Order: sequence, then C-alpha cells, then structure tokens
Amino acid sequence: MNSQKNQILDISALEQSLEQNESSLGKTAQILTIMRKWKPRVKPNDAVDDSFLQRFATLENCDQSAKHSSFAIDPSGNLYYRWLALISCAVLYNAVTIIGRSVFWQLQNLSPVTWLCTDLLCDALYVLDVAVNARTAFLESGLLQRNSRRLLQHYYASRAFKFDLLSLLPTDLFLLFTGLECRPLGLYPCPVFVRFNRLFRFHRVQECFERTETRTNWPYAFRIAKLVLYILVLIHWNACIYFCISSFIGFDSDKWVYNRRQNATEDSLRHQYVYCFYWSTLTLTTIGEVPTPETDVEYLFVVLNFLIGVLIFATIVGNVGSMITNMNAARADFQSRMDSVKQYMEFRHVTKQLEVRVIKWFDYLWTNKQSLDEQAVTAVLPDQLKAEIAIHVHLQTLRRVQLFQDCEPGLLVQLVLKLRLQVFSPGDYICRKGDVGKEMYIVKRGRLSVVADDGHSVLAALTDGATFGELSILNISGVKTGNRRTANV
Repeated sequence: MNSQKNQILDISALEQSLEQNESSLGKTAQILTIMRKWKPRVKPNDAVDDSFLQRFATLENCDQSAKHSSFAIDPSGNLYYRWLALISCAVLYNAVTIIGRSVFWQLQNLSPVTWLCTDLLCDALYVLDVAVNARTAFLESGLLQRNSRRLLQHYYASRAFKFDLLSLLPTDLFLLFTGLECRPLGLYPCPVFVRFNRLFRFHRVQECFERTETRTNWPYAFRIAKLVLYILVLIHWNACIYFCISSFIGFDSDKWVYNRRQNATEDSLRHQYVYCFYWSTLTLTTIGEVPTPETDVEYLFVVLNFLIGVLIFATIVGNVGSMITNMNAARADFQSRMDSVKQYMEFRHVTKQLEVRVIKWFDYLWTNKQSLDEQAVTAVLPDQLKAEIAIHVHLQTLRRVQLFQDCEPGLLVQLVLKLRLQVFSPGDYICRKGDVGKEMYIVKRGRLSVVADDGHSVLAALTDGATFGELSILNISGVKTGNRRTANV
C-alpha cells in the first residue's frame, strides 16, 4: 500500500517489542480476543464519549469531600491568584503615591480627603490579607495541609507574618497632629512619609508576579513587562528624591537643582513632575547630558544614579537578549538537527534524490508544526499525568477506534503511554509486504492506500481512526505469515 500524494499523514504508532516471550504474547492475544467479543456490547457513541475521560479522573476530583472538611484557600487556585492581584494593586498604589505625595506637596493638597479614603481602603485590604494568609493551605510531605491550627502556626512562624505586622503599624495616627494638608514652609517632606511601612508588603507583589509567570502563555513578554514596570517605579522614586534634594538645597540656587521658570513663584505640579521625571530618566539611562553638580551632596547623588543606571542598562540588555534567544530556541534546535542529518548524508555520499526526500520531510515537519519532541517534553511528568495528556492529545483518534472503546482504564493507560507520533511524507511506504512487524498503527489524520505488489493497484483505503498491523506484532503460532507484514501500506 502506498500513501496517496499531497495528503497530510499523521500516524500514531503503538510500539510493541518482538522480543517478548511466548507467554506474554499469548496473554496479549487473549486480551485482543476478549476485546473483540466485547464489541457488540459497546454503548452508543454518545454514551462512550461522555464517560471516556472520566476514567482518567485524578485524585483532585476524588478528594472533594476532604476540601470541605476545613475551610482553607488553595494557593494554586484561581481565588488565591485573584486575591494576590488585588492586594498587589494596593501595594503598588502605596509604592507610587507615598513617595510622590511626600515630596510634591501640590499632589497631596489636591484632595486630602480622597487620598485619606483611598489609604483607608488599602489598609483594609492589608488587614484582610492577613486573614487570607492565615487561611492559606500549604504543602507538607507532599500533602496539602488544611487544619486551621496548623495553618495559623505555619503563618505565625513565617517571615511574611513579621513583614505583614510591620506594614500594619498605625503610623497614620501621626497625621492627627500634623493635619492632612502639606505645608512646604513647615514640615517637609510631607507627613505622608509616615506610611512608608506599608511597603513591607511588597513581597505579595513578587509572589503575584511569580504565579503570573507560571500561568501565562507568554512568559518572556511578561518578564519584559515586569522589568519595564520596575524601571518606571525606580525612575519615579529617583525623580521624587531629586525634587526633595533640590528643595533642601534651595530651588534656583545653582544650575543642578530644580529651577523654576522665570516670573513664576511656583510652577504647576505637572511641570515639576515632568521635569524631575525627565532628569531622572536621563541620569539613570545615561543617554543624555544633565547639568554638572556643584556641591558634594549633588556629586554623591549623581554618582549613585550613574551606578544604578549601569545596572539598569545591563539588566535590560541581558533580559531582552535572553528573551530573543529563547523565542528562537525551537527553530535553532530544529535547524541544528537538520544540519546534522545533511552533514551525515554528505559524508556517506547519499544519492541526491534521497537527500531531497529527507529535506522535504524536514520542511513538512516544520510547516505542520510537528518538530516538537513530545516524549522529551513530557518526560518529567508522572505516568498518570502523561496518560491524561496523551488521552487529550489522541482523544479524537481513540474515540474512532472501536477496539479500545470498552477497555478497562488500566489497560487504556498503558496503551496510550505507548503511543508514538510518526509523520510520513506523501508517497512514502509505511510498511511493505513481508517486513517484520514491530508496531501497530492508528491513522490519526490523512488517507492511506492499500496497494498491490505492483505499487499502483489500490485494493483499499484507510482513513482517520483505521488500524492496521495488529496481527504482525502478536506473532501467533500456527499462522503462516508469523510476524511478517501481509500488505503494502
């Protein structure tokens, strides 16, 4: 049998070793015989399809009653992840606004009551976050602990509890004596700086980013976005510190500090922040000229900015380069394998016609995205998870194979773990009459032709879900052909 031209063929091959002893082959033959007897009793396709995946339910589905025994939050669940995202927004709000409202008094005086309400809302989220942490389950010896007492003890003994406690200290009470508005000629920086202890909760932002990186399908893009966010926050802080130092030294006192525009007693908040952010960006990225410092404090601050800028530049170059390399890793690995085969064929003086066929096969693999080594990717997973993944990958194919419709779950698991994806180019022979049979084939996608010995006369056609080669791997005694192929495919 010869596969027809211009047809895409994806065949899942069930490898079976011929070196098994006679007793194991006899048992296999008995199993196939029993399964063939079961065929009339197979339920309709609708009923089989509905229960097909239920045979491979994991322990997670079998442990529902244990989850309700004691209320605990699963750290790998969606509820915990959404809460992390919410508390991270509160932490980032504090990280950006506290330093800004402390040095830019006009920002604090825009609406002190609104700022106070938003601060109280974030503090309420901080308190709720302590309760969430106290009810978050944890793994111990591979088991998810849900006991209330154990959860509290685990949280109290952790370093995160100490940071959470520091972030909840009621430092806002200081505002009762100073008031909500900021007076630049009085206390400076503004009293809002007493809320700096809220930044001790920043470890929740890092945890949220780590979980997002494991969940997203674009981890490299997310890492770049996270890096950009960190850089923007750092530039923001540096701009605020520059404005604060300029205020202490004195505005307009030299060319390095912030200079107000002519004929203006006080610039607008927008102009102040934009100029300071611009100065901070130029200094940290070292891509522009800034006014020369004149005092020792100014020199020290600029030197520190240059050192931080060098680290930022190195981090950006390293992360972007790593992302580009990893994005092209699959193509580079595939090209390396193809080059190795080309060199081998050239060394062995393979004919030009065969070399062209091999190159076309590689092109077909890459065009149809079949170059991924599935076995290497799933090698780190346990057999149960590999079986579930294989069932989902080959589900539509196995549903069309009547031979496997009424098999026991254990047998199906063992069979699906033996499946190997093989790809054949149009016009290639899959097996020839008289070859020693080592595999049983299941057609996943494409169309095969059973041809006569002349290679042209089509005797039959095999489509999706068809099987062949099962008799050759059994090597049943008494059969003349033994384990030899009986047809050309």
